Amino acid sequence: MPPARAICVYCGARDGTDPAHAEAAETLGREIAAARWQLVYGAGDIGLMGRVARMAQAQGGDTMGVIPAHLLAREVGKRDLTRFVVTETMHERKKVMFMNADAVVVLPGGAGSLDEFFEVLTWAQLGLHAKPIVLLDVAGYWQPLIALIRHVVDQGFAETSLLSLFETRATVAEAMALLHERLAAP
Repeated sequence: MPPARAICVYCGARDGTDPAHAEAAETLGREIAAARWQLVYGAGDIGLMGRVARMAQAQGGDTMGVIPAHLLAREVGKRDLTRFVVTETMHERKKVMFMNADAVVVLPGGAGSLDEFFEVLTWAQLGLHAKPIVLLDVAGYWQPLIALIRHVVDQGFAETSLLSLFETRATVAEAMALLHERLAAP
């Protein structure tokens, strides 16, 4: 029986310098599995990506990984997932991940995570979806990004409503509570 909900997690292919980021990735993987939700992520077995997936698997969670062929070696494609999808391009990867998810959580990450976040944020801004987008602001990691988005609004390049298209939570527990609320059956 497929999971009731699927959570797309965007995050780094590195651990970063703050151990709190790795801890949050593992906690998120555990909590997604405990909720009996499916983890949808970039299929890497390194960095925060690997941590979130390994923990979800360790808890018996359903996992779907999506990776472009050119990153199989670089991101150490994790082939032991419930579902493992290889795409031709990064764009196709992002589309498959998003289309198979009910919500998005963005853990700390680099340029790829920013690209993924801004794409789904732009789609929400254009009215193409209303899926929850949660920035998991572990140890204040996303504060500069949030300030930049406020600056964009303040400078007249986006409506104030842009700020309401995503939510920020400081802990996995807070993010999971929000997702449970937003994804509850009507």
